[in-house]
Amino acid sequence: MNHLHFAWLEAAILLPLAGALAVFRMRNPIQARQTSVLFSGLAAICSIGAWQDFFTLHAEVANDRWDLVSQICGARYLVIDEFSAPLLPLVALLYFLTILATLSTKLKRFSFAWTLVSESIALATFSTSEPRLLIVLLALAAIPPYFELRWRGKPTTVYALHMALFVGLLMLGWHFIESEGATSREHSLMALLPLLLAMLIRNGMAPFHCWMTDLFEHATFGTALLYATPLVGAYATVRLVLPVAPDWILRSMGLIAIFTAVYCSGMALIQREARRFYTYLFLSHSAQVLVGLEAATSLGLAGGLSVWLSVSLSLGGFGLTLRALEARRGRLSLAEYQGLYEHAPALAVFFILTGLASVGFPGTFGFVGTELLIDGAVAAYPFIGMAVVLAAALNGIAFVQAYFKLFTGTSYTSSVPLKIGSRERFAVLSLAALILGGGIFPQPGVASRHHAAVHILDHRYNRSGTPHEGVHQEHEAADPRNSTPLAH
Repeated sequence: MNHLHFAWLEAAILLPLAGALAVFRMRNPIQARQTSVLFSGLAAICSIGAWQDFFTLHAEVANDRWDLVSQICGARYLVIDEFSAPLLPLVALLYFLTILATLSTKLKRFSFAWTLVSESIALATFSTSEPRLLIVLLALAAIPPYFELRWRGKPTTVYALHMALFVGLLMLGWHFIESEGATSREHSLMALLPLLLAMLIRNGMAPFHCWMTDLFEHATFGTALLYATPLVGAYATVRLVLPVAPDWILRSMGLIAIFTAVYCSGMALIQREARRFYTYLFLSHSAQVLVGLEAATSLGLAGGLSVWLSVSLSLGGFGLTLRALEARRGRLSLAEYQGLYEHAPALAVFFILTGLASVGFPGTFGFVGTELLIDGAVAAYPFIGMAVVLAAALNGIAFVQAYFKLFTGTSYTSSVPLKIGSRERFAVLSLAALILGGGIFPQPGVASRHHAAVHILDHRYNRSGTPHEGVHQEHEAADPRNSTPLAH
């Protein structure tokens, strides 16, 4: 096992937790925000440090140099590999920018302490591949949004029932997997079906998506955004389902995912409220990520992993833009024109940029990932590739329609300034730089995701004992010690 040069992972996980302990005692919300920004920013720096340190090692897997968890527990629970290494800074960045961009009008509604707790759990989740610890962290991550719904006096039944069912099925399925032998090449339906249902629920696949719309409807936008955009459910699918599921299970999940992608893109077209529009847009894109993950080919999986990064960045920025508009106007209606461009031109530009990136517009990071996903899906199942194109087209129409509803069509008069603040500008500009940078220089990101995809498939087919055609050749091509990994 290779070691990082510093305890980056433990520091990234413990810093938000320490910040939460400090913020819980604070009565001044402005001081709580400043402290949260500090600790979340330090966690983001440590996450970036872990990613860069891992990159310089050229290793397949690495853990902290002074791994206190392994010394105490006797097992290496906190490790990163090529799949998870870039996801850590992505998650930390989303939390940091969301906390930073929280306006004064939202300070009393948004719990900084619980947000830092959620960040610590999320970073720990993306730092482990150990199934039991992963299941515990997935269960713990569902608690903070539940408490927020209760404190706000909002209905909790839909969210609590879905999360309880998700955790219960996950534990049941993994119990049977372990009882049949975690390294076994074949598992029974009694073990696989609970896992399949658990992943469908957590990823918000139709018809189990209503908890997601309920959460966005009743929780604060920031909490719902941070619970959804890191795509923790997709991470659990890669770690828990992909290694043990037979091909027919993956094909079934892929069919459900592509149905969800098209269905939710159609629903996004007819929404009359901005949050519900965003929720369906997000569900459609997250379903496309699952389509790539379950294609079980290196090209399709690399496309899914690339779309994962672009979806988290672009829809994270898109959500922050809507959140900034909501902080000024309250809940936004799409039933009539709002005419906000004159008062918030910068937000209109960010809205366009992040929206175009989410639908894979050329020149943005989303373009390359979407192209890879479509190529991989068409190669594996042509009709699924056509469905991905249809979902992307519908999402594009829905996004353009929402832009015209929010920013054009009438002249809006406001007695207070609606211009974007410096913290919001920094948050959205940071994401915009990553979106455009990834679109102009896509090769490093695509090569990393392709290399990770080959390793994931190698691990899967080595367990099952059924070599996958082309994986080893592509693995060799993707090795940085050889030639260019993937020409696009």
